[in-house]
Amino acid sequence: MLNIVLLEPEIPANTGNIGRTCVAAGARLHLIEPLGFRLGEKDIKRAGMDYWNDLDVSIYLNYQDFMEKNPGAKIYYASTKAPRIYTEVSYEEDAYLMFGKESAGIPEEILLENQNTAIRIPMKGDIRSLNLSNSAAIVLYEALRQQEFAQMQLWGALTKYQWRES
Repeated sequence: MLNIVLLEPEIPANTGNIGRTCVAAGARLHLIEPLGFRLGEKDIKRAGMDYWNDLDVSIYLNYQDFMEKNPGAKIYYASTKAPRIYTEVSYEEDAYLMFGKESAGIPEEILLENQNTAIRIPMKGDIRSLNLSNSAAIVLYEALRQQEFAQMQLWGALTKYQWRES
């Protein structure tokens, strides 16, 4: 199972959106405190809609607590400052995809310690960053694509009509 890790997220709607994406993708969500909101806030529940109850979520006191409770985890650190593009790596089935807080990202000390697994999403030079929930979805679905969307529904069904065979 893939894992999304949010290091000190600040905006409840982003975390709610990411939680919903995790449920849709069959991924686990890890939240590293401090959080910029309370988990019971209506914004997080509205963004996650009724999916929040189905979310597999773990909460950690800090980065060190996360590392101690997930020994040997293969972590990819997503940052606009990273040297590698997110499509240039092969994601393991149980990879951890970490994203930093909206205002500052992942601290540079952590990035330097993990240079080989620091990844970025290419953007035009005059853009500071993408929205956190969009970034998480982009990288998560690349990892799922590499795993050929294992155990996911690969077809769409119309409710009123039927697709024609081609």
